[in-house]
Amino acid sequence: MEVGFLGLGIMGKAMSMNLLRHGFKVTVWNRTLSKSHELVEHGASVAETPAEVVRKCKYTFAMLSDPSAALSVVFGKDGILEQICGGKSYVDMSTVDADTSSKINEAIKEKGGYFLEAPVSGSKKPAEDGQLVILAAGEKALYEEVIPAFNVMGKKSFYLGQVGNGAKMKLVVNMIMGSMMNAFSEGLVLAGRSGLDPSVLLDVLDLGGIANPMFRLKGPTMIQGSHSPAFPLKHQQKDMRLALALGDETATSMPVAAAANEAFKKARSMGLGDLDFSAVYETVKALEEPSRNS
Repeated sequence: MEVGFLGLGIMGKAMSMNLLRHGFKVTVWNRTLSKSHELVEHGASVAETPAEVVRKCKYTFAMLSDPSAALSVVFGKDGILEQICGGKSYVDMSTVDADTSSKINEAIKEKGGYFLEAPVSGSKKPAEDGQLVILAAGEKALYEEVIPAFNVMGKKSFYLGQVGNGAKMKLVVNMIMGSMMNAFSEGLVLAGRSGLDPSVLLDVLDLGGIANPMFRLKGPTMIQGSHSPAFPLKHQQKDMRLALALGDETATSMPVAAAANEAFKKARSMGLGDLDFSAVYETVKALEEPSRNS
């Protein structure tokens, strides 16, 4: 199966590599050409533009940073729309809002092409291990056709119906995750300032009803002050913002998510945007501990 892949960031590079390792012929494109070098060593071809990828491949996947990048790759110069036509399909795995997915879907359908949105739940390690959860919506026939690729990139795929539902599901998931990370950060700092060992707190949490892989994976490195980016904080804050906008559209009160978003914005203002989203922990630590002197 020959496919194209647009976007070779933390996620896209790992996903493309899995496709190559499982025998797919992959043509890649990225704004920064140097990010394609390792993939070329594993057999990938490189295209100079998104349009060139679509011209060459029946199926083109994308994993881009935000709605602006997703729209630019489709509507911009040398973009997807210049080559999309009957028999060509585009699968956008970026995390965007439902309106962005709908705009892309309408434009591609007008050209006779087929569209599927398929954002993923999971960060760097699940992407490398082919353990992502794929949240697809749109053309059902296209979903069935690309299942072999999804099975390589992920451990489970969900078909959620009409375009927009995948984007909405992803935003809800990331909103919950971001809110949890803030509460977790506050708990770690509170434990430390109360004279408790945060490492013991991790052990206690892992044996209780709120045990989860995120606490297990992130907790030890957070305590050490290490925030190597698996999921950059700037992208988490973008997803919180989009989720809150969805809340506005649906008249859903989200005070916890709103407070979490402010914490991520604070972290960005501190220059932490390119670190892992767990770096929001540093915003809690940065608040001056009150004096205990009577």
